[in-house]
Amino acid sequence: MAQLRVLAVDDELPALEDLSYLLRADPRIGEVATARDGAAALRLLDRAIADGRPIDAVFLDIRMRGLDGVVLGRLLSQFANPPRVVFVTAYEEHAVDAFEIKAEDYLLKPVRPERLAEAIRRVAVSADVPVEAGETDTIPVELGGVTRFVSSADVIYVEAHGDYARLHTATGSHLVRIPLATLEERWASAGFVRVHRSHLVAVKHIEELHIDSGKCTVRVGDTELPVSRRHTRELRDLLVRRARKARS
Repeated sequence: MAQLRVLAVDDELPALEDLSYLLRADPRIGEVATARDGAAALRLLDRAIADGRPIDAVFLDIRMRGLDGVVLGRLLSQFANPPRVVFVTAYEEHAVDAFEIKAEDYLLKPVRPERLAEAIRRVAVSADVPVEAGETDTIPVELGGVTRFVSSADVIYVEAHGDYARLHTATGSHLVRIPLATLEERWASAGFVRVHRSHLVAVKHIEELHIDSGKCTVRVGDTELPVSRRHTRELRDLLVRRARKARS
């Protein structure tokens, strides 16, 4: 999975160390830079842009000495390609400021790992981080108060539910707050194809393509899914090419 580059900013060293530790533990994050104040954060962001490796997201405390988090967040929103902002604070009263700045999330200290995982998911979706060919993506899902990570490699098909999507695996299904169109783009190079306005399917799990009286369906495991007319020819050609490649 293409990984995120993030910056953690907090003027309290223990809080900064805790946050950076949690960020590094997430498989979607590849690099974590840290800063103890707003001025240092701006210098790091400028340096990253100059090096051609811009920061994807800033996890930002609000009440800091010097340049506080709200002011820094407003400055970041003026960048040509602004990083995503996630506020991490002990104070609830700045939520309106976060909304005005269009922050991705607003986390209250002490940060719970599952809430941080959700914030990172929002950043990844907003940043539209693609999955590179041959790699897998992971998505956090909530199961009885426990956060688990579901790999794209384990997903058989995805079903649209408005702004949500249901991931179907061999062991069950999981509802996540990610639109189907977003997963279609992120997982295209991981072998997923759109077969219907409501379904995205892992090609490797397609066991049968059936066309009868102009209606097309595919079978994945024990499930039969409809294929819309606009996707039928493209899917059939894809499966033929795949079969030929397997025989060669």
